[in-house]
Amino acid sequence: MKDVTAVIMGGGQGSRLFPLTRDRAKPAVPVAGRIRLIDIPLSNCINSGITRMHVLTQFNSASLNRHISRTYHFGVLSGSLVEVIAAEQTQGNRNWFQGTADAVRRSLRHVRDGKTKHVLILAGDHLYRMNYEGFIRRHEESHADVTIAVCPVAEEFASSFGLLHADAEGMVTRFAEKPEGDALHAMRVDTMPAAADGEELGAPYLASMGIYVFSPWVLDELLAAHPEANDFGKEIIPAALDRYRVAAHYFSGYWEDIGTIGSFYRANLALAEPGQFALYDPEFPLYTRPRFLSPTRFNEAQITRSLVTEGCIIGRAKIEGSVVGIRSILHDGVELDGALVMGNDVYETETERAACAARAMPPLGVGEGTLIRRAILDKNCRIGAGVRIENAANVLDADGDNYYIRDGIVIIPKDAVIPDGTVI
Repeated sequence: MKDVTAVIMGGGQGSRLFPLTRDRAKPAVPVAGRIRLIDIPLSNCINSGITRMHVLTQFNSASLNRHISRTYHFGVLSGSLVEVIAAEQTQGNRNWFQGTADAVRRSLRHVRDGKTKHVLILAGDHLYRMNYEGFIRRHEESHADVTIAVCPVAEEFASSFGLLHADAEGMVTRFAEKPEGDALHAMRVDTMPAAADGEELGAPYLASMGIYVFSPWVLDELLAAHPEANDFGKEIIPAALDRYRVAAHYFSGYWEDIGTIGSFYRANLALAEPGQFALYDPEFPLYTRPRFLSPTRFNEAQITRSLVTEGCIIGRAKIEGSVVGIRSILHDGVELDGALVMGNDVYETETERAACAARAMPPLGVGEGTLIRRAILDKNCRIGAGVRIENAANVLDADGDNYYIRDGIVIIPKDAVIPDGTVI
């Protein structure tokens, strides 16, 4: 795998995840209260034996760059690296990256060398665990020029993805990007193929996961032959089908495209449920920045079907079906029901708490007697006492004073202050 170069897309604006992407790049959004989305593909690469990883960045990239620089140190003798490549102006092009294909086209000169036999293109905003060695092996054994990782999806989600047909040998014969109506039904697969492990995939559509293996010369030719093409799914992959051998690599494990507030919320809360994505796998760990925090301290809390990360201080709280992030502080009487609390970047000192009290500002954390239901609290929120955040009116989308509602889920943005007694 040392001849594989991984290119990870980290520069998308992530507008559908607003306000979580208001101050950070989409791959920098925290997941499960302690890791970030970018840690998923980077951990997959490291566990797969890939030693050269390049993250392409653009929007709100400061926190993403900082996280990568603080986390992924391999030493000068290891031969491994994670390199951040930001959008740059050159004599020939003074624009921002215009899409995934454009980003790769303009960055290839920085990531490729004479040892590169395969270019692995990865998304920076998916939740899954994959050993890319099998992906690369499928590409080699099928003598493909391009290989697409695919997984089954149900009809209700199918129109959100690129869909494909494959023949008996797993070679792609047809591709349609986000089809709808009759075009969607035309992409239905009556007989679903088996995955690499022999398990029946079992869903009526085959969706592209948005990750690809390219033979370098093929990638060069496709990008050069279509200089106006900015997107892999919409333009490069359909063009490849006209000229090259395109293979499908079937994946039957857990996979979630974190594209909207609704999918992000559901994916995080599902982590606390059995049979979902396993955060802990001793053979395939998820790496993130070490923080050296103390164990979480509980004081007569009641916790059901939830995840609680390290460094928290939790009083007589009731927590059900929720995720509680690092350094969270929950005071007595707090109720969390279907809440994603991302936690805090720091602890407040006694002096800082006293200064906040003098200004009638709640301290970091969630105050006494507060109810939070079906909501996301971004980092460093100050939620006062006796607050109710539950969207009792079932509003689907709204913008308010220090809060947003998307897909019926209340989002309290980063660093927000919610005074005592507020009802949302």
